[in-house]
Amino acid sequence: VQLQASGGGLVQPGGSLRLSCAASGTIFSSDVMGWYRQAPGKQRELVADIISGGSTNYADSVKGRFTISRDNTKNTVALQMNNLKPEDTAVYYCKLRSDYFVRDYWGKGTLVTVSS
Repeated sequence: VQLQASGGGLVQPGGSLRLSCAASGTIFSSDVMGWYRQAPGKQRELVADIISGGSTNYADSVKGRFTISRDNTKNTVALQMNNLKPEDTAVYYCKLRSDYFVRDYWGKGTLVTVSS
């Protein structure tokens, strides 16, 4: 399983960005896909995840601003980030939890910088 994330960049406070992650390999719609982030000097934390049925889970800090979605036909997961704040600055990682292989897979991170 390989994950390829894209879409990071520099944005002003209040702006929007959309992250995308494409998974390849042995993927099942039952696998949980999600986004994590790690800010400088902090631990990696869950941003949002989604299961095949569409059930989602968000960190309190992003509720109402971020939306996670997935396309099981393309094995992709996206994170729409609106009303970005400087504290959202971090490296964002895509993750897939494989029930088949009983392990987590991580993509390379993509940097999101929110600054004026």
